[in-house]
Amino acid sequence: MSMRTGPAPAIPDVLQDPIRDKGTAFTQAERDALGLTGRLPSAVLTLDQQAQRAYQQMLRQGDDLAKNVYMEQLHDRNEVLYYRVLADHLAELLPVVYDPVIGDAIERYSHEYRRARGLYLSIDRSDDMDKAFASLGLGPEDVDLIVCSDAEEILGIGDWGVAGSMIAVGKLAVYTAAAGIDPRRVIPVSLDVGTNNEALLNDPLYLGNRHARVRGPEYDAFIKKYLQTASSRFPNALLHFEDFGADNARRILVTYRDQYRIFNDDMQGTGVIAMAGLYSALKVTGTRWRDQRVVIFGGGTAGIGIADQIHDQMVRDGLDPAQATRQIWVVDLPGLLTDDMIDGMLDYQRPYVRPAAEAADWEKSQVVIDPAAAVRWPEMAALQQARAESGIIGLQTVVEKVRPTILIGTSTAHGAFTKDVVEAMSASVSRPVIFPLSNPTSKIEAMPADIITWSKGRALIATGLPIGPFEYDGATHYFGQANNALVYPGLGLGTIVSGASKVTDGMLHAAAEAVAGQVDVSEPGAALLPAVENLRASSATSAIAVAKAAFADGVAGKKKIGNTVQAVQDAMWQPAYADGAGPEQAAS
Repeated sequence: MSMRTGPAPAIPDVLQDPIRDKGTAFTQAERDALGLTGRLPSAVLTLDQQAQRAYQQMLRQGDDLAKNVYMEQLHDRNEVLYYRVLADHLAELLPVVYDPVIGDAIERYSHEYRRARGLYLSIDRSDDMDKAFASLGLGPEDVDLIVCSDAEEILGIGDWGVAGSMIAVGKLAVYTAAAGIDPRRVIPVSLDVGTNNEALLNDPLYLGNRHARVRGPEYDAFIKKYLQTASSRFPNALLHFEDFGADNARRILVTYRDQYRIFNDDMQGTGVIAMAGLYSALKVTGTRWRDQRVVIFGGGTAGIGIADQIHDQMVRDGLDPAQATRQIWVVDLPGLLTDDMIDGMLDYQRPYVRPAAEAADWEKSQVVIDPAAAVRWPEMAALQQARAESGIIGLQTVVEKVRPTILIGTSTAHGAFTKDVVEAMSASVSRPVIFPLSNPTSKIEAMPADIITWSKGRALIATGLPIGPFEYDGATHYFGQANNALVYPGLGLGTIVSGASKVTDGMLHAAAEAVAGQVDVSEPGAALLPAVENLRASSATSAIAVAKAAFADGVAGKKKIGNTVQAVQDAMWQPAYADGAGPEQAAS
């Protein structure tokens, strides 16, 4: 038997490049030109055939986490094929490649690590930031979108350090599948500032910085340097912030939104999708924004983000800002937020505190201490503990006293919208608007079927989960899901197409109205939000509205756009192979 003594021939680069690789779709002429002779089976398949086979392979995986792993491996091999499968089955695969299954994948990140994707910027080596961006070999005009995360508040699972890089990758995948953002023109970024997750710090395989989270001036300087570096290198890129801790998220957005083209999905995206559902609800009730009384149950990033956008809309409808604030009540861990607890409150909650005298004679209830909250929100948990003896003004009391028209839950407190709460709301308004937005199912404030039953079919509902229809008293009720994927892809595309220098309130408002405009609420039991099955068309519609709003607000770029509809269509990347054997193997 002869033995090979020379080095093994190198596999051609094209088979190692997920952007250029076509696999078995390379024609014979392309194989000859690229030096792939004998490297692939003889048959030449179409992209359609490859997509059918890949989808069937995905279905044969044992569970959703295995499906997620399969899709990531496909992403690593062949991006065009990955996005074709994802786009063809978007409603089915959105939960697999992103929320909620990506949470399970993040928890296994350091143990299942396969390859690097994007950039990993360490607070321990902040001087390397520009060098890291330079290593990508991309010019100033080559990037449209950068998603970053410091992973302090990942979905519903908390602090996962460097594993948050998967959040950025997953978010960008949705941008591409739902709105056609070119995957060659995006960058996922992990901002590794450490972790307070003891399990990670004690895991010998953990891949991130092995120290506690850095906070204070050093953290703020790191974020400032990131914004300066990213925007300097890629002046046209939208800088998307994802899953930051509540206090940091708010502070970064407020500090920098007028200086940089930034967007925070947890605050602004969640607010927009909730507003879209409320636009639809108010069409049904026939009432004005200025007449609403709103209770937000859960004063975190999402809840206050929604409160802010409701407040702004009330002002647009004629209220002065102070009166608009007075028509919003926030209930959190220590109960109704009042000005006698201001010292223990998070900064961004303070605009919505009520005078303690207003509720001095309101009934108080016993404190139920949440151990998990003490870890994730120590300031609010400490305030809750401090009020343990005197009791708190709970949700039930607030609803009875305020008689709200709108109740929104972002609390992750399962079952908090009890029968008594729903009946109290239903007693004061003919069509109560009740949005239990927390997810997953184990954290939802109430199941829609129960709310419909307790309100005798009168409640108008949107949820944070995909929930099937429910029959009640001869009517079928459909529940639109307040899924941020209905918002951020179109908002991002509209920002990119318009060349907007920043994301304005007018652009957010336009996105909410565009989403709401895609549903017909004239039928009894109609969903308040569109389904995700037609997400690509929905995103294009939103992008057109956002781009027009950018021009109306005077923040659009200098490039003239004759036809906004056509400009949006032209900007949407399609998952299709390019002909030929040149360096560009994906269609733009």
